[in-house]
Amino acid sequence: MTTPGLDLALTASPLLRLPPAAEELLRALDAPPRLGAHLRAVHDVAWTLTDRLGRLRPDLDFDTTAVLFGAATHDIGKIIHVEELSGPGHRHEAAGRDLLIQYGVPAHLARFAGTHGSWTDPDVGLDDLLVSLADKIWKAARVQTLEERVSEFLGGAPWEAFLVLDDLLQELAAGADERLAFQASYPT
Repeated sequence: MTTPGLDLALTASPLLRLPPAAEELLRALDAPPRLGAHLRAVHDVAWTLTDRLGRLRPDLDFDTTAVLFGAATHDIGKIIHVEELSGPGHRHEAAGRDLLIQYGVPAHLARFAGTHGSWTDPDVGLDDLLVSLADKIWKAARVQTLEERVSEFLGGAPWEAFLVLDDLLQELAAGADERLAFQASYPT
């Protein structure tokens, strides 16, 4: 049964709704309302990020559907490790990946729960980096090493690619206060 707080976190506000499968999972697992709000904020940013990058670089090879599902579920392990909703920790990453697989989510989509904090891993691809980037920029956090990794995939002169990404990230970061207030309005 979904609590009224979770229902509001998943439906209220002008933020984009989560993919139906992600929303169903959060309801089935009775996720904390703050987690639902957080996942909506990151998903909303990921949608704009993938849309704009796809328009700016149509030849850029990433799976929009996978990135959006990854953004919508990347912290689902915090249902198990609730203390990480309000404090630091990485135990939710493997737990989230395992939880998603347990609920029948294919491994190629469940992986984002485990990789969203691992952007320095040389084997992490663009899809994973975009989920990581959305998880940072939703609150206007800028991480140079992460942004440099994403810029490498954009191609062209490195400084030009970084400037294109920087402009987009500045625009996305401008809405951080509203997203932070939305998330903070829901209990952990």
